[in-house]
Amino acid sequence: MRTPEITAVRNLGILAHVDAGKTTVTERILYLTGAVHRRGEVHDGTTVTDFDPQERDRGITIFAAAVSCDWAGHRLHLIDTPGHVDFSDEVERSLRVLDGAVAVFDAVAGVEPQSETVWRQADRHGVPRLAFVNKMDRAGADLDAAVESIRTRLGAVPLPVQLPVGREDGFRGVVDLVRMRAYVWTDGADAYAERPVPDDLREEALRRRRRLEEAVAELHPGALEEYCAHGELSGETLRGALRHLTLGGEAVVVLCGSAYRDRGVEPLLDAVVAYLPAPSDVPPVRGGTPADPAAPFTALAFKVSATATGRMTYVRVYAGTVRKGDTVLDATGGRTERIGRVLRVRADRTTEVESARAGDIVALVGPKSVRAGATLCDPAAPVVLEPPVSADPVVSVAVEARRSTDTGRLTEALARLAEEDPSLVVRSDPETGQTVLSGLGELHLEVAVERLRRDRGLEVAAGRPQVAYRETVAKGVTGLLYRHVKQDGGAGQFAHVVIDVEPLEGGEEFAFRSTVTGGRVPQEYVRAVEAGCRDALLEGPLGGHPVTGVRVTLTDGATHPKDSSELAFRAAGRFALREALRASAMTLLEPVADVTVTVPAESVGAVLGDLAARRGRVTDRTDRGGTAVVEATVPLAELFGYASRLRGRTRGRGTFTTRPAGYAPAPGRTSGG
Repeated sequence: MRTPEITAVRNLGILAHVDAGKTTVTERILYLTGAVHRRGEVHDGTTVTDFDPQERDRGITIFAAAVSCDWAGHRLHLIDTPGHVDFSDEVERSLRVLDGAVAVFDAVAGVEPQSETVWRQADRHGVPRLAFVNKMDRAGADLDAAVESIRTRLGAVPLPVQLPVGREDGFRGVVDLVRMRAYVWTDGADAYAERPVPDDLREEALRRRRRLEEAVAELHPGALEEYCAHGELSGETLRGALRHLTLGGEAVVVLCGSAYRDRGVEPLLDAVVAYLPAPSDVPPVRGGTPADPAAPFTALAFKVSATATGRMTYVRVYAGTVRKGDTVLDATGGRTERIGRVLRVRADRTTEVESARAGDIVALVGPKSVRAGATLCDPAAPVVLEPPVSADPVVSVAVEARRSTDTGRLTEALARLAEEDPSLVVRSDPETGQTVLSGLGELHLEVAVERLRRDRGLEVAAGRPQVAYRETVAKGVTGLLYRHVKQDGGAGQFAHVVIDVEPLEGGEEFAFRSTVTGGRVPQEYVRAVEAGCRDALLEGPLGGHPVTGVRVTLTDGATHPKDSSELAFRAAGRFALREALRASAMTLLEPVADVTVTVPAESVGAVLGDLAARRGRVTDRTDRGGTAVVEATVPLAELFGYASRLRGRTRGRGTFTTRPAGYAPAPGRTSGG
């Protein structure tokens, strides 16, 4: 197959809240582009991208899956990302290497909690987006309400470019407000029919086209000039302005359809090609070079997986070309690696290709030590790209092999898990000697432990989940003096520091400053004191938990002409802050989550009572027909096992979603002051 020009490449992700239909959208894209020859269904466990047995058993996307396909002369590299909050790190690593995204929304629910989370992640990475309002055939589907939720909850500027033809179960097509044509689908047909706008919708379509032109003219200077001169916008001007606004993140083009019923996906693909950026449209990644196939090779590894055929490293090529047999530099690890094969990926299936060049997303076989986040580059032109940032774990379980003979295999399997998923952390508890596995949520750890059982054939026992606490300063101390003096026969150590400790507002973890004057503490020793303070933050006085939300000010100090050193001042900073924290009023912080519970109206009383018993604070409640939606902030530790309790209280009809909401004071856990 001919390699497309870089301007004809689109790297995009599919983002959504769980159950918004994201994977079904991906499956229809693969079918319509000819990448597969039958439609996969989530409920049948036949989808291409949800290929892992756990994904098929649970009916959700767990692992980001990369696929490649072609549409209208363009190569699409597409990543189907998880919609569950416990796997948001997969989304984070995917967004780091994507140029654009399609955010999928439920036409009934609109913006949901995880929709908002992945949208904010895309905001941080500056990824241009299209919005696809899915499930337009459901009872209660409302495009206008979904668009308004995008405006109010996400703070975006939505620009709907379609008008639905038919409502709810009668939804059968859309009116394209840019071309002013109708696209109508019929059950059983593989293609839509293009028609003039139906007479009964023409007036509404003209009104919405006018509204679209006015909204675009307000945002785009060129469009405003034409609108003022002629009172309307040509289709060419409108399309160009929509692309410009999308690439700049100033607005979001909104389309609609029903992926399950094969309606609306072709126009979505056309919009991907028309409005989302090519690699050449995107500014060079920090530390990198422009997307030029002739430039020195530069790529970022964003995922590593072990398969039956070997270890695969998924990379986004930012510049240059890589071929089978090349030797590349792992600039992050400082070692060279040989490329055995270059693979074009379709979830768990691959096709070998001779090379990959700037703009491509491929898998490499051969590298043995590359980790997710590593930069691969030409050894003659070393460069390090900014890696994706993994979230800190909030839940832990103790794991052990049921058979002592499997202990070594478990250690090896856990190391491999942490290598494939950087948001998993493995450590040994110094007090109990237990092996502790930490992750982003209860389901995240359940999936990891099940992988040990299924993929590695290990019999594993897992303890009850424990949350990751933090400690913070409620009331600090001033003028704490610490003298570090050590004399053991040779060169001694001398450092004298005076520090103030106070709470740090605004969600920041740590801040350090020096107000020492007259050179009483040289600058290199000031930096050493800061490093020592950071060391001390690893274990707080309440329970050995990490300390956050602290400002330390170095106010005075003294040195010795012979015995002072950076080592001595680092030790002084560490011991001084430890002593200051013991003297301060400290508060234990526990992780909390924003919870959205959807239940039948008759069950809402029992659910509210249960949330109160879990120390939940209800923040909102809305009624939608016979359904109640309750929003609350609940300590994460109280949510273990909540799914089964909710099912019991609602006879299986209740559902809930969560998203991290930071930390809050745990009741009755303070000290000092």
